[in-house]
Formats: sequence, C-alpha cells, structure tokens
Amino acid sequence: MDEIAHIKNALAQAGTSSSDYDLNPDVIPVEHGLKSPAAVLIALIQRNGALHVILTKRAQHLRHHPGQIAFPGGKVEASDSSAASASLREAYEEIGLPPKNVEVFGGLPEHLTVTGFTVQPVLGFVHRPFTPVLDEGEVEEIIYAPLSHLIDPAKYSIQGRRFRGAFRKYYTVPYGPHYIWGATARMTLGLAERISG
Repeated sequence: MDEIAHIKNALAQAGTSSSDYDLNPDVIPVEHGLKSPAAVLIALIQRNGALHVILTKRAQHLRHHPGQIAFPGGKVEASDSSAASASLREAYEEIGLPPKNVEVFGGLPEHLTVTGFTVQPVLGFVHRPFTPVLDEGEVEEIIYAPLSHLIDPAKYSIQGRRFRGAFRKYYTVPYGPHYIWGATARMTLGLAERISG
C-alpha cells in the first residue's frame, strides 16, 4: 500500500515537539514543571477503501475532559515497557482493540498538555477488522475519522476561550458533528504537517 509506505517514510523524518502553549506562549501553565508521561494510539484502519483514524468520545461523567474527542490512551504505568506498549494497553482497555492486531509504525514528537502530561503519540495500523468493546466508564462512542480529512491543513482553524482566567487559543478540526480540538487537534495537525510536508 503506497499510502502506508509514504506514512512510514514521513515518520522517519525529524520533527519538533508540540505543546498546548504553541499558540499561547505568554501563558504560564498552572502545572508549570509537572510532566507526567502519557501515550496515545493514533490507530489507522481501512474502512470503505480508505484509511481512517480511530478516535473516542470520552464519557460525559468523567472529571477531566468529559465529552471531548480523543485518541485511546492514558498514563504510562510502571508495568509498561514503553510508550508504545502503554498506548496499546490503553486501546485494549478502552475500546477492545487487540494489541497483536496493531502494527506500530513509530511515534510523533511529544506533546505537552495544559494539564502537565507529556504525551507520546504512537502511530500504528490495524491489520484486521475488530469488534469494539467500549469501556463505558471512560468511552461513550468510537469515531472513525477519514485520514484524508485530518491531514488536510485547510480543515483546521484557530479558536479560543477563557480558561483558568486567561484567554487561550487552540486548534480545531471539526468532523461532522464532532468537535475535535485542543491537544488532539494539535497532534493530528502534527501528523498532517509530517505527511504532507
């Protein structure tokens, strides 16, 4: 598959880390200095003849980021051998994606979030269809967004809102009824820049 080969080659190129503060360089984070390792899985899957990215809608009752669109992922635990293994474990726990069904291509540069997490995006390909099993305590819905949509820079915009007493700007890349923004949009934009660059 030429598209997969192109993506693999793009991952081999040097890249720079990103941050929720890329658009807000004058805002000092409340959690300044706090950096907890985390990992997310950017899982590519073939659907209807085209590559899609698996996203989740977080459960509405969660304390942090309820209802937001995100990648499967979470904290890197002491039992995880790497960020990639953490992302695969979280994807299995959240949506029932078997780790053996995923070919890991590599990672994008780390992303620092406003909540003090240093997130390693891990890119992989889902070789076979699977039946999602959602962890209802964390995930409300699974979303398949076309890769072509997420890597099109024209789909992105910059918006802003007040957060913790300061006006902060962030990237958005809406897809249908789904409002993809913040760290998730910044990481997909990083993927877009890498693939189309």
